[in-house]
Amino acid sequence: MLKTLLPSRPGTEPLAEALRACRVHFVWAAVFSALVNLLYLTPTIYMMQVYDRVVPTGGIGTLILISLVALFALATLGVLDWLRGRLLLRAGLRLDRLLSGTVLSRVVDMQGRAANTQALREFDNVRAAVSGQGALALFDAPWTPIYLACCFLLHPAVGALTLVGALILLVLAILNERDSRPRLKQAILSGHAAYAAQEGIAGQAEVVRALGMRRATIARQVDQRRHATDQQADAQLTGGKYTGAIKFLRLVLQSLSLGLAALLAVNGEISPGAIIAASVLLSRAVAPIELLVGSWAGLVQAKTSWGVLTDLFAGTAEVERPRTLLPAPAGRLNVESVSVRFPDTEVPQLRGVSFALAPGQTLGVIGASGSGKTTLARVLAGAITPTLGAVRLDGAEYGLREGDDLARWIGYLPQSPSLFAGSIKDNISRFAASTGLDAATVDQGAVAAAIAAGAHQMILSLPQGYDTQLGAFGAGLSAGQAQRVALARALYGDPVLLVLDEPNSNLDQEGEAALMAATAAAAARGACVVIIAHRAGVLARVDRLLMLQGGVVQAEGPRETVMQALQQTRAVSDATAR
Repeated sequence: MLKTLLPSRPGTEPLAEALRACRVHFVWAAVFSALVNLLYLTPTIYMMQVYDRVVPTGGIGTLILISLVALFALATLGVLDWLRGRLLLRAGLRLDRLLSGTVLSRVVDMQGRAANTQALREFDNVRAAVSGQGALALFDAPWTPIYLACCFLLHPAVGALTLVGALILLVLAILNERDSRPRLKQAILSGHAAYAAQEGIAGQAEVVRALGMRRATIARQVDQRRHATDQQADAQLTGGKYTGAIKFLRLVLQSLSLGLAALLAVNGEISPGAIIAASVLLSRAVAPIELLVGSWAGLVQAKTSWGVLTDLFAGTAEVERPRTLLPAPAGRLNVESVSVRFPDTEVPQLRGVSFALAPGQTLGVIGASGSGKTTLARVLAGAITPTLGAVRLDGAEYGLREGDDLARWIGYLPQSPSLFAGSIKDNISRFAASTGLDAATVDQGAVAAAIAAGAHQMILSLPQGYDTQLGAFGAGLSAGQAQRVALARALYGDPVLLVLDEPNSNLDQEGEAALMAATAAAAARGACVVIIAHRAGVLARVDRLLMLQGGVVQAEGPRETVMQALQQTRAVSDATAR
């Protein structure tokens, strides 16, 4: 059974390795299940001995002895059942330790594709199924033929009745699977969409209130939830119909087995003790089928979630390839014929962009809205991988360095500051303390970056200074303060490449002066600086300018040369317009 779950697509090796790591848990759970199912014969054998040996002879000593044996067997059954449950629970915990971090890293490394932000919820579905009743039913199901054989040993008629009943129950289980699987799958997808919409509303609650969209968004969310819950209810009602039918049939079969066994006992074909034994054996033979149908929804959801995880890992196959550790770069940047085309778009966002910067040079990127400036910034920062072309740092293509190793040498300030829940120190240091870095080193690096960004005094003026706690998306700071903290984060660790996207969009005069000083200091120590801006003030001291239009480089070179060319182009355009 484990082999059928092992994914074989490129990139899914961590999933296969995690399952193999839990193989010992599953093997011992199967062994204990075998012993448990054998010990479940204890009540049957006990009843037969009581009615066949104790009652006719009045042997109290025999009754005491077989009762002690039965008590020991049932106690052993209880311990083994408890142990196999713990084994499956441990298997689920081991899967969590081995895969939870990897699943999150795959979501983060989706490289601009539609990431499944609920991948951990999918993983939790799998983990819950591994340690739930459905898994126990799967381990018990192979023992149904053993109980069926015992029924035939008791009497062929009892065996035939059990076989017919088991076949009918199996048909009902197959019908349940066929009818409920598409409904369950659709209900799962609708539930995911509803949760995603809810998270989106919660993350933009201020905008929702400010734009008067509160009632509209709540009504839309309620409608989505109603649609999802209706589909879930439809799937549950479908499954409940078959569950009720199976339970009814099982009770009927138990009663029929008692009646049939009594008839056989009256005719002298079986002993009186076999009457109750027949009912117990039949009940154990069909119990796994009933349990499977009852837990089928969870198993289907786990199977669907496992498929989602397999697709996620297969879609990021390139993330985990081994890379040689390269020496620290000096900051020489080369952009070679870079083109970017996002999925589901017809027009590329960038087309054949090429330029080079030496250590200590600064480049300003200008262009109209939608010209591809932010896309270029994301490519330079390593946030997305170009569709064509390459970006090299000291001659090494970005992909030759592991993601976090590359990011050590790049400082990135996106258009939105994108701060996270945590302290200001954590945000500036990029949460380096969570990786085990020495606390004193983290503190010194965070303060040095804040001083370099001109934000040190601003941070000290906050109630708890560097230890001030921020909410989600940096809640607790003004837009200007958040941008200055994000600039400090970009400068953390003295990166050799700075990519600043609209770094002065929320800054006042003091903040813009601090930005200019920070970029000048970074260039003076040899860092390569790329600034994307609309306001000319921050571009006054750059060495070179690059103009984008429609994703294509229109001009690139020394600042004064490009500015003169643009002025001449405007003059010609104005003359033509007149």
